[in-house]
Amino acid sequence: MTKPMRILIANRGEIALRITRACGLMGLETIGVYSEADAGLAHLACVDTKVCIGPASAAQSYLDQERILRAARLCSADMVHPGYGFLSENAAFAEAVEQAGLIFIGPSAQVMRLMGDKISAKQEMVAAGVPCLPGSDGALPENMPDTQRICDAIGYPLIVKASAGGGGRGMRIVETSKDVANAVSNARQESHLAFGKQDVYAERFLKSPRHIEIQIAADHHGNAVWLGGRDCSVQRRHQKLVEEAPPAGIPAHDLATLGAQCAKACQQIGYVGVGTFEFLYEDGQFCFIEMNTRLQVEHPVTEMTSGIDIVREQIAVALGHPLSFTQADIKCAGHAIECRINAENPDTFLPHPGKITQWWPAGGPGVRMDSHIYESYVVPPYYDSLIAKLIVHGNTREDAIERMRAALDETHIGGISTTIPLQQRVLQADAFLDGTVTVHSLDQGLMK
Repeated sequence: MTKPMRILIANRGEIALRITRACGLMGLETIGVYSEADAGLAHLACVDTKVCIGPASAAQSYLDQERILRAARLCSADMVHPGYGFLSENAAFAEAVEQAGLIFIGPSAQVMRLMGDKISAKQEMVAAGVPCLPGSDGALPENMPDTQRICDAIGYPLIVKASAGGGGRGMRIVETSKDVANAVSNARQESHLAFGKQDVYAERFLKSPRHIEIQIAADHHGNAVWLGGRDCSVQRRHQKLVEEAPPAGIPAHDLATLGAQCAKACQQIGYVGVGTFEFLYEDGQFCFIEMNTRLQVEHPVTEMTSGIDIVREQIAVALGHPLSFTQADIKCAGHAIECRINAENPDTFLPHPGKITQWWPAGGPGVRMDSHIYESYVVPPYYDSLIAKLIVHGNTREDAIERMRAALDETHIGGISTTIPLQQRVLQADAFLDGTVTVHSLDQGLMK
């Protein structure tokens, strides 16, 4: 009898439980790692082996590459799944996993580096015919007069962005020509402090864009497909709160054309695994922002509309199997919405860790709750505040909105503050109901 493959899950929380469930369906053995603060995580009751990898600090546990690799060797792992966040887009970690003779569940380190640098990623997308914003051809030069001329040619307003990282760091909006020098200097400094690199580039700033994503999957055999589009425009401080699929009000033909371009780009750069192309959308035009070379937090809305288990497919592809479907097989149906429930004050967004005294998740037809929490679980203060993802599916967008409203009302989490009250307001807001939410709507107070 062939020994089952063993997957080390280098993550925590709901995504660790999600991966554990997918492995169980595939007959794969699982290894769960955890910090000293996470001994009570739900997925640890389901894995075949568990091992503590260090103190509560993420830097000494989930971000410590050597500790994770040591655990993989100790437990005879064959593969490593990074989930999202932490080391999921760290090319050096992917390389270290491969050098250790293990399979990294994700793209190669080379491709990860290529797409992790926003300048090189944009250059690849231009070459592949993927629509991009007008901007600088590469990093802005150190010589300020040359930088000034480039920015003047792009036009204002524009945005200066760090080539590395994300989360809004190393970004500055430039309204007029006289603001260029100060904005570039500040963006360089912030980028250096946050990411260790000070390369920045400039591109046209869109005042009222939507955030649109294309989910892709590609294998080692040259096959690449897109699984549908998502709208992730409900954001605060560049962090998503509500996502839906498909995007409302965008012609299906336009989305299909974009999806085909993304699949072709994957073939061109040799991408293998699942990933997401992110775009800004304004006045009927798509503009590439970046590619996430990992599993996305919001992948469930695509699973609900496409009927495809994205995590299972991701693991199968890493094992060398071809995709189990072709583009013609993908028939997205209905509408799905996801609310990211965070342990935060819904007005100030300050984290609110603590003991959960009540846990009553929503249920019923078309309702899915991805969460690792339970009554008496203590939300630790050391990590991201995401504690649950509530996903619903309906025949139409209106059905999905109605179902999500009911599901939010039904969900009760006691002992801590959560973002549920804010999401309840969002689902009543005119801008959300008519599909005109932009990435700035929530920060500008348009949905409160």
